[in-house]
Amino acid sequence: MPEDDWWTRAVDEFDIDTSVDTSEPIADDEDEFTPAAPAPKGTTRRRRRRRRRSAVDWLVVAAVAVGAALVVRLLVVQQFAVEGDSMLGTLHSGDRVMVNKLSYRFHDPSRGDVVVLEDSDSALETRDLIKRVIGLPGETVEYRDCVLRINGRQVDEPYLEGDLVQPGHCGDAQSAVQVEAGHIFVMGDNRDASLDSRTAAIGQIPLSNVVGRAFVVVWPRSDWKWL
Repeated sequence: MPEDDWWTRAVDEFDIDTSVDTSEPIADDEDEFTPAAPAPKGTTRRRRRRRRRSAVDWLVVAAVAVGAALVVRLLVVQQFAVEGDSMLGTLHSGDRVMVNKLSYRFHDPSRGDVVVLEDSDSALETRDLIKRVIGLPGETVEYRDCVLRINGRQVDEPYLEGDLVQPGHCGDAQSAVQVEAGHIFVMGDNRDASLDSRTAAIGQIPLSNVVGRAFVVVWPRSDWKWL
């Protein structure tokens, strides 16, 4: 049977619809991509406003955070790096200490405090000094042969390292001198290598030159300790 006759009989017998529907496009092998309809103009404007408000909010937060950090640094707590060996036994060159700048707004320094000082003598290389408070206003300070006397009485200094401060390594002596009002007498813990109130270059320190009290070593971790 010819092929055309066979197909014709099958169409007639089974009522096969051989018409082609051209109302819809024939899909390609790959999935068709139908672009999304553009968002209404009002929605786009709202999105832009939200983004602008979010950016402004973040700028405000950043400005407040930076401002707060500056206020804390200027008025409350500040980090200082130790330079030199004048405080060996307690502090090492390169140590970083935190300084409480509010301490002496509420009370005067106490003997034994470790303090950061502004150096008013521009001839010195280091602008800020870190020393220990030894004598308070009105007290008489005397230092000879590694022995400290305040008002004629010997003072125990447990913070000194015996290998550093010992006969022959006591540093400059200090004859009896009275601490002026509004001043403190300071010394370094490494008495043989400290430029402090025993010398004319430093002398007694006005209380107004005290930046604050160093209270903790924060770096390096191996030197961490309270002061």
